[in-house]
Amino acid sequence: MWKTDDLNVVGTKPLVTPHALKTMFPVTQAASETVYRGRTAVGDILAGKSKRFLVVVGPCSIHEAAAAFDYAERLSRLQGELDSLLFVMRAYFEKPRTTTGWKGLINDPHLDGSYDMCEGLQKAREILVRIAEIGVPTATEMLEPIVPQYIADLITWASIGARTTESQTHREMASGLSMPVGFKNSTDGNLQNAINAMLSARNPHHFLGIDQDGQTCVIETRGNPWTHIILRGGCDRPNYDPVSVADTEDQLRAAGLSPLIVVDCSHANCGKRYKLQTHVLRDIVQQKLAQTDSLIGVMVESNLREGNQPIPKDLTQLEYGVSITDPCLGWDATEEILRFTHSRLSAL
Repeated sequence: MWKTDDLNVVGTKPLVTPHALKTMFPVTQAASETVYRGRTAVGDILAGKSKRFLVVVGPCSIHEAAAAFDYAERLSRLQGELDSLLFVMRAYFEKPRTTTGWKGLINDPHLDGSYDMCEGLQKAREILVRIAEIGVPTATEMLEPIVPQYIADLITWASIGARTTESQTHREMASGLSMPVGFKNSTDGNLQNAINAMLSARNPHHFLGIDQDGQTCVIETRGNPWTHIILRGGCDRPNYDPVSVADTEDQLRAAGLSPLIVVDCSHANCGKRYKLQTHVLRDIVQQKLAQTDSLIGVMVESNLREGNQPIPKDLTQLEYGVSITDPCLGWDATEEILRFTHSRLSAL
């Protein structure tokens, strides 16, 4: 008899169950309060009950716990001063790739191609618990559909990326997530895929997944009412200018959706020149001051130190607080632009 299955599979490795991982790294009272307050605050912005401006800011991706905690401590102190803004720290553990490359802490936590995903899930959850205990709500991109069962209880805001917004799997997944979800426009700049995704995720779905015990099952969802669009530019062109924003508003209204827009200051909106993120944010502030109420927030890629670095063969040579994926603003430039944003928007 001919073998017909697993022809290209060379091995499998069982994972810890979501329930077991949550027992190892439980949500503390302090962490629970951070997530609850964060989700409520974001929900109030989306509902028009709050005039605070959402700022999803932090590393392009997290690869070292110490630097992540350092960044969270700094952001927490800054939040205490800038009350017109709502900070949600980027805690990105999964990185989509057009071809190949490091796929994030969950996929390869040792940065060496060993793909110890059991350890990656543990590290991610441990980091999220600690950041929440510091008092900082977190944001992440949901990429692998089973990962939310392991970490979603610690996430305040989630995004679906430009490469996966069109995916039925990710739309179904988003319909069951417990936090607000932003959908990015496609890499070619197309808005309709994101609008369709928002509509889909707001509806109930039935799909295959796993439960807290790791059992494959049918997941039934009620739909996620807190979906919104993220403008990230496309085809190497920005789409945060007033004309693009007005066009996005029109398309959202035509679809029966409230015009709620978050602008990603990175990627095509800054021409992949990370320092220009500050220019994008200043422009968004000016539009807000001109009563563009649909602009509810921004995303900024920021780290302790600016730029990025390749992963060295000798990991002891990694520079502390520097991104190993997309280049980021350094902390000083980040603090400066956030203080500027607060100073201008606090009067609204």
